[in-house]
Amino acid sequence: MSIHILGLNAYHGDSSAAVLVDGQLTAALEEERLNRVKHWAGLPVLASNRCLTLSRITAVDHIAVSRDPGAHLGRKLLRAITRPQNLGNMASRAANSVQLTRLQQQLAEAGVRGAENARMHFVEHHRAHLASAFFASPFEEAAVVSVDGFGDFSSVMWGIGRGNQIEVLGAVHFPHSLGLFYTAFTQFLGFTKYGDEYKMMGLGAYGKPSFLSKVRRVVRTEGDQIRLDLDYFRHHSDGVEMTWEGGEPNLGCVYSSRFVEEFGTPRTPRSEISQRDMDLAASAQAVLEENYFALLNFVQKKTGQRAVCLAGGVALNCVANGRIFEGTPFRDVYVQPAAHDAGTSIGAALFVWNQLLRKPRTFVMGDVYYGPAYDDLEILRALEETGTRYHRLNEAELVDRTAREISDGKIVGWYQGRMEFGPRALGNRSILADPRRSDMKDILNRRIKYREPFRPFCPSVLREDVADFFEMDYPSPFMVMAYKIRPEQRERIPAVTHGDGTGRLQTVEKDVNPLYWKLIHRFKELTGIPVLINTSFNENEPIVDTPQHAIDCFLRTQMDVLAIGPYLALKTENAEAAQRSKGVFAGQCA
Repeated sequence: MSIHILGLNAYHGDSSAAVLVDGQLTAALEEERLNRVKHWAGLPVLASNRCLTLSRITAVDHIAVSRDPGAHLGRKLLRAITRPQNLGNMASRAANSVQLTRLQQQLAEAGVRGAENARMHFVEHHRAHLASAFFASPFEEAAVVSVDGFGDFSSVMWGIGRGNQIEVLGAVHFPHSLGLFYTAFTQFLGFTKYGDEYKMMGLGAYGKPSFLSKVRRVVRTEGDQIRLDLDYFRHHSDGVEMTWEGGEPNLGCVYSSRFVEEFGTPRTPRSEISQRDMDLAASAQAVLEENYFALLNFVQKKTGQRAVCLAGGVALNCVANGRIFEGTPFRDVYVQPAAHDAGTSIGAALFVWNQLLRKPRTFVMGDVYYGPAYDDLEILRALEETGTRYHRLNEAELVDRTAREISDGKIVGWYQGRMEFGPRALGNRSILADPRRSDMKDILNRRIKYREPFRPFCPSVLREDVADFFEMDYPSPFMVMAYKIRPEQRERIPAVTHGDGTGRLQTVEKDVNPLYWKLIHRFKELTGIPVLINTSFNENEPIVDTPQHAIDCFLRTQMDVLAIGPYLALKTENAEAAQRSKGVFAGQCA
């Protein structure tokens, strides 16, 4: 009889659900894609039910949650006793933990099918991260490292994975955290929303690390222990407000007055960016890498492994990841594509299957296409309901026409197959454009994305052509590595060449995403360039899920073309529908 496991990241940022059937991942989905609230924190009821539907099951045997209220309880109680001024924040976190203990009942009451009879498992946060990386990797044996802000009172965990077991060999506990170090500078530079760290990473490419000596005082690494100079922080002394009870999560200010004394006046959000801001971002990135690599080098020396599996929010720092081979002795790397907390739903489920039930490993997460798909009839109904004019094409015609439209400078919404899981659009829910145009980045921002000008757009490149355009030829299928673009190629693809000469690439393989590969290959035949700009299909909202979401985004923005299933829609033929959409959907984007 099959074993069904529902994995959950609940009452935490980027809430999500995942389903394993006999050890195979059959569905994974973030709650935000369904309720349209970015980074939503709460109980992922919608995602759970959709994953069960996608997996064609009506009940589950196990529920695995990527939090453990009992983890490090002694440390938590000791801190409560020695820091009575933090009791307000601690009470809030205790209430959040109580929610977890009632989770099975809440799932059943919310109508998650079969939840009431499942066996519950609470998996410590970082163990779930570790499991999401190693048990999903292609390696039989590897070092495993998780680094983030905090989860279950820890910020780092590392060990060694062999077969279907992970042996934990070390951890870093509250109040020290490399992730929190990076968050502090992110907030200081005016990027105050939850998950804004990638903005500071992009900004750093335009600065010089002129504040290195000052920033190095804030954090250091001793062996496998990250150590903050706590004078620069307030999370351990005053406490920091956190909101996890449904809705968009919020994290209060983590840096102290000492931080301001050292680095000056914090940048006001949305104000002009100065050279100081760029230099400070570059310095924080450099110090993050120094400590990240010091930790990885320690782990490599202790484990003797040549392969490493990475997870945790810091593992989404693609600039650092792209330098692992030059900064450490590791020669093989697997980064969980949903390395942030959403991926812990997969990790918790894999932990139960492999670590607890001791089942053999048969699953490798080689792609991210585990979300919903919609058939041609559902897409057609959505087109007709919105009055959108379209052309139905066969596959060859769709690929050729779309490639030609992109080569002519058009911006294309590309909506195909199953939705991606994780933070990156990887060719199924993507907006595509021509990387040869030096002005295309500005056009995309002006017409659709409205992003800060220092943030890069990413290249999707045919796997077989990576070495011709990038200095590193190691595969990067999940867009979590930034490699230097060869100097002689930068003028050919200026729209995806970042300020530091890198590109955060996605390598596209024919057997992983055949249709997307064919599109890039056809673009190469037309232009000689095996690269497309690939950015997420959205406009200041979660990535689109349904055909209705995609058509709405196409109509209300200045997107030129929509390739949705076998249908192609042109903005020039849909002026009336676009005008109606702007009125109907005004203000709906989160």
